[in-house]
Amino acid sequence: MHPSATENAFAWFLRVVAAYCLLFGILYWVRLIGVYDGPLWRFDLMPIHWQIAAVTLSVFFPFAAIGLWMLSSWGPVIWFICAATEIVMYAGFPDLFGLRPLIVVSHIAVAVIYAAFRIVLHLKRRRAAQ
Repeated sequence: MHPSATENAFAWFLRVVAAYCLLFGILYWVRLIGVYDGPLWRFDLMPIHWQIAAVTLSVFFPFAAIGLWMLSSWGPVIWFICAATEIVMYAGFPDLFGLRPLIVVSHIAVAVIYAAFRIVLHLKRRRAAQ
């Protein structure tokens, strides 16, 4: 049995999100190793709250990318941890991490699209079972 168009679209969506997670992970690594030109963007010069966030997300984003690319069930879970962390950072503590509404909105948009895909796929499977 071949996957439906919705299942194929969902797989492509997950792989696009995987690429986006890999990019975010690389950006955090760039900051950690000091290639980034911004002020206080070398690990030893970062405030402690940035050190904790950057180290955590530099590991979790690539890990999420691998899970999403392989279409594993744990990929979206790790992505959710990354997204929730960044939403809390940028929306909850803008005085510490800065205000980045585009990142917050993009994570929320990805979550809504993911939920929509899951609902549609669930309804299709339920109809097929009946």
